[in-house]
Amino acid sequence: MVTKQEVLEEFDVQELAENNNIDLPEEKLESGSKGELIKLAGQLRDRRNELNQMASERASKRDDLNAMTREKVDEAQKHREQRDEMNAAVQEHKQKRNELNAKANELFDEVDEMKSDLELDDGKDIDELKEEIEQLEFRQQTEVLSTEDERELIEKIENKRDELRQKKDKVEESGDLEELIEEAEEVRSEASQHHQKVTELADDAQEHHNQMIEAYREADDIRDKADEMHELFVEAQEAADRHHEDFVRVQKRLRELDKKEERQRKDSRAEEREAAKEEAEEIYQKFKEGETLETEDLMKLQKAGLL
Repeated sequence: MVTKQEVLEEFDVQELAENNNIDLPEEKLESGSKGELIKLAGQLRDRRNELNQMASERASKRDDLNAMTREKVDEAQKHREQRDEMNAAVQEHKQKRNELNAKANELFDEVDEMKSDLELDDGKDIDELKEEIEQLEFRQQTEVLSTEDERELIEKIENKRDELRQKKDKVEESGDLEELIEEAEEVRSEASQHHQKVTELADDAQEHHNQMIEAYREADDIRDKADEMHELFVEAQEAADRHHEDFVRVQKRLRELDKKEERQRKDSRAEEREAAKEEAEEIYQKFKEGETLETEDLMKLQKAGLL
C-alpha cells in the first residue's frame, strides 16, 4: 500500500507545513486592537491563498492520476476482449479439430476393414516385404554359400516375391483403398492444423490474460496513489477553508469595530453639539440681558443658529 510520504516524494509535492498556519485565538479576536486584527487578517488571507494554490496543484495531480487509472483500466479491458475473442476462436478450432479427428478415425476404421477384407493385414506389409527381399538378395550376392544353402536362399527369395506380388495385386484390385487412405490422412492433417491453431491461439489468449492482469494491477497501484493524492488535496483544502473562515471572522470583527468607532464618533459629535448649544444659549441669554458680546461669542451664536 502506497504511503503519503512516498506520494509526496514521487510527485515532488510540497508538504503542508503546519507551523506556517495562522492561528486565531478567541481572546485576540475579541480584545485585539484594530491594527493587530488588520495585520492578522492579512496573514490569514496570504496563508489561505498559499493553501488554495497548494490544494489546486494537488487536485491537478490527483486528476492526472485518475486519468492514468482510467487508461490502464481501458487497456486491461481491451486485453480482456482480445483474450475472450481468442478463447472463442480456440473453442471453434477445438470443435473443428475434434470433428475432423472423428471423421479421420472413421475413415481409418474403413481402411482397416477394407484391409481386413482384402487380407492385407495378414503377414507383413508391402514395404516390409520389399526390405526383406533386398536383404536376402544382398546376402546372396555377398556371401559364399554352399549349394544347398544357396538353393534354400533362392527359394526363400522367390516365396517372398510371390507374397509381394499377391499383396500388390490385391492393392491394385482395391483401387478405392489408396484413395481412402489418402483421404483419411488429409483429414487427419487438417485436424492437426486446427490443433496447431488451438495451441497458438491458446498461447496468445494466455498472453493477453497476463497483460490484462498486469494492467489491472498497475491501475490499482495508480488508483492508490490517486486516493492518497486526494487525501493530500483534502488536507490542504480544509486548511485553506479554515484560514478563509478565520479571515472572514476577523473581517467581521473589523466591521464591528468600525461601526463601534462610528457610533462613538457620532455620540461624540452629538455631545459636542449639545454642549455648544448650551453654551450658545447662555451667550444668547447674556445678549438679551444687554451684555456686550465678543466676536467669538457672536460666531458661536451664528453657528448655533441663534442669530
